[in-house]
Amino acid sequence: MEKATEKKKGFVKEFVDFLQTFGVIGLAIGFVIGVASSAVVNSLVKDIINPIVGLILPTGNLSSLNATVTSPVSGKPSVFLYGDFISQIIYFVIIALVVFIMYKQLKRVGLAKM
Repeated sequence: MEKATEKKKGFVKEFVDFLQTFGVIGLAIGFVIGVASSAVVNSLVKDIINPIVGLILPTGNLSSLNATVTSPVSGKPSVFLYGDFISQIIYFVIIALVVFIMYKQLKRVGLAKM
């Protein structure tokens, strides 16, 4: 019975050492914060930036910009949603900027290593 308890403690200690060595807990916290900030940035782009840009567009919304091309062979139209693509680029740039700012702050405090 004593050997099983010792083996269990060894496994738990080994697991805790693994978590500490590879920074899994920090990675999990970063993932959760990343998901939350992603939702905020998505809302910023969709609810604030797109309508502001839409004020100068004839469609009134950046995401709704599209181009329709009719196939000369089949006669069926294809719709290219380039406005939504531009919105996703804006979203990516903002996320990249947030990650960069967070990295700079962590580096300043001494928590980020290069």
